[in-house]
Amino acid sequence: MSPATAFAYYLIVWWLVFFCILPVGVTSHAEAGVTPPAGGDPGSPVDPKLRKKFVTTTWVAAVAFAPIWAAVQFHLVSLDMLRHLP
Repeated sequence: MSPATAFAYYLIVWWLVFFCILPVGVTSHAEAGVTPPAGGDPGSPVDPKLRKKFVTTTWVAAVAFAPIWAAVQFHLVSLDMLRHLP
């Protein structure tokens, strides 16, 4: 697996993990009983904690990507095998 391919796979895993982690620990304005800013949606998060979620996503994605990389790197699964799946 070339570095560019590995990076592309990691980005796919990163985005999947990010969208899974994004709603975790979020409290909306309506749940918190706080009035949203003018024009804001009551369902919008009070404090989304995005920096923490980016860091968490990065290490979780690295842990999830490691077996994929190892399987391809050590020829347990080749990309040619994946192309021929029905």
